[in-house]
Amino acid sequence: MTNDHENTEFRSLPSVERLLQEPGLGGLAGAYSHAAVVSLARQQLDATRRAIRDGGTAPAVEQIAAQIMARAEEEWAPWPRPLVNATGVVIHTNLGRAPLSKPAMAAVQAAAGGYSDLEFDVRAGARGSRQAHIGRLIAEVTGAETGLVVNNNASAILLGLSAVAGPGGPREVIVSRGEGVEIGGGFRIPDVLKQSGATLVEVGTTNRTYVRDYATAINENTAAILKVHPSNFRVTGFTHEAALDELVTLGRERGVPVLNDLGSGCLLDTVQYGLAPEPTVQRSVACGAELSFFSGDKLIGGPQAGIVAGNAEWVERLARHPLARAVRIDKMGLAALSATLTSYLKEAAHEEVPVWRMIAMPLDVIGEIAERWLQAIDSPAVRLRAGESTVGGGSLPGETLPTTLLAITPHDSPDTFAGRLRSSATPVIARIVDEDVVLDPRTVAESESDIVVAAVREALAAGRA
Repeated sequence: MTNDHENTEFRSLPSVERLLQEPGLGGLAGAYSHAAVVSLARQQLDATRRAIRDGGTAPAVEQIAAQIMARAEEEWAPWPRPLVNATGVVIHTNLGRAPLSKPAMAAVQAAAGGYSDLEFDVRAGARGSRQAHIGRLIAEVTGAETGLVVNNNASAILLGLSAVAGPGGPREVIVSRGEGVEIGGGFRIPDVLKQSGATLVEVGTTNRTYVRDYATAINENTAAILKVHPSNFRVTGFTHEAALDELVTLGRERGVPVLNDLGSGCLLDTVQYGLAPEPTVQRSVACGAELSFFSGDKLIGGPQAGIVAGNAEWVERLARHPLARAVRIDKMGLAALSATLTSYLKEAAHEEVPVWRMIAMPLDVIGEIAERWLQAIDSPAVRLRAGESTVGGGSLPGETLPTTLLAITPHDSPDTFAGRLRSSATPVIARIVDEDVVLDPRTVAESESDIVVAAVREALAAGRA
């Protein structure tokens, strides 16, 4: 039951019609559908009534209208919202992973703005395949016979296991205990195996697995051997894993295909950039894995995609599986991936693909950018310090690159200052290290430097106010 206080406050609330007469909301109703603005107004009134029941008072009409407009700005603004990644994490999962290259963005715009030959053979004047062109590109870049692309690597693995080891044939898939990994979002290899209809057969131990362990487990029900690269963690010490070429030799002797989940996937030699060696797709193909699976939006530097490279017969089996349609990639993803792979064909990935341009950025160039920021901000609260960038995105765990950081020691708490940076017109995302708020030029585009300087200056001024 309502009490006298609530009844009084409820009666003072405006009607939806009265709210829509407020100047700001009238303009909102003109810009968006009338029904959408009415729905938002009703939601805000319901929230206000709940606040009154908790002992609050009814706000003025102007205040309720302002709250509705604020909700509209937050909920109906274009999204995802651009921001500046000043964390130094090159492939930042929470910030959209790999930024696209200029050629990839141009390809997306061209594909999105009109019709295309996505599934049309222009020469034959008949229906075509959306996988044909990208399959040839994957083959040329990786050395595989052909390739196939779906919407992400989890889907690619699910599709591969479903086609190779699903119901209707041999169902056992052999995996090392040390490779039954979990990656981001609770995605677990054993769960994917179960979902595909395959039966998991674990061999070896967490830290040591030999090729003989796989050999012992093979029987008439074995559908495949699955090797999984633990791309987001590292086990060190008393360890051993069966090499891919050993597994391929065993598989061919026993008539069992070898599937290789590379996780992030890599097409360049990471050692030349001062990083630990990362298994490349080309090496996986050359070793003879029937199917190699990897992501498109990590070390490849393209759009979200699950890429499969391998033997034409096995790739075709995946393409014919009913699940392939459910997880297929869209035309904009294909356009971006096609342009990204072309950068590798031109041997221009280190120049055109932002991920590799950031990884390859010389330390002296980073220092020059940081020095320019320091001079432009001109505050005793700001200095330069040495630091480390990381690759991120579940790639090269524990590997870092030397960098120069802009370090801010704010008048108030680092958390508060970092929050003010995030509240800038274009949010700037920083890190906190040793009570300093730090910004890393490695992951900031040249066009974003002025945004960083302005955001830091405004945040410093607000902290002194």
